[in-house]
Amino acid sequence: MSNGRSVTKENKLNAILDAATEILVNKPTASMNDIADYAGIGIATLHRYVESREQLFVQLALRAITVVGEILDQIPTNDEHIEAYIPTVVEELIPYGDKIHFLIQDNQLYCNEEILKAEAKILEPLREVIETLQQRGSIRQDMSSEWILHVLYTLLILTWGQVQTGHVAKRSAAKLVIDTLFHGVKANAAASSR
Repeated sequence: MSNGRSVTKENKLNAILDAATEILVNKPTASMNDIADYAGIGIATLHRYVESREQLFVQLALRAITVVGEILDQIPTNDEHIEAYIPTVVEELIPYGDKIHFLIQDNQLYCNEEILKAEAKILEPLREVIETLQQRGSIRQDMSSEWILHVLYTLLILTWGQVQTGHVAKRSAAKLVIDTLFHGVKANAAASSR
């Protein structure tokens, strides 16, 4: 009996988090009252699920990390597909930027131990692929896998923000990330000799 109740409570929390994400994407300064109104519930009900705005943002961040983890879990990492793994990750994650970008602006989330652990866990397969590609000579070996992983992650975050503000078109965002990651910003020899 209690299992059914906990599933219902989890579904209700997820519905609240979905509504909160929708309103916060368009209005990052939305109050808890605004969020409750948008979710179609009273403020007292909202506070039964999340005690404060800070706790709401932690829940939103953990949910976003879960979604990213589920996407990463579906991308094959076997030998046959390993060269395409990073481009596929970027292509799959770019469309979720609008649901995640507003969270990135909250620096307090980067101090939350639970968020940091969850994030590290979902990024581990990506780090392993980077290390495999380094061992094969497909990507640079003179940089740590940690550095490459964080450069990729930072590029994704930057791109999500640029798409959100309209500085980068969503349809070209994945290519921009991949080109920047693998080729940098230096003009190639042929282009610079013209």
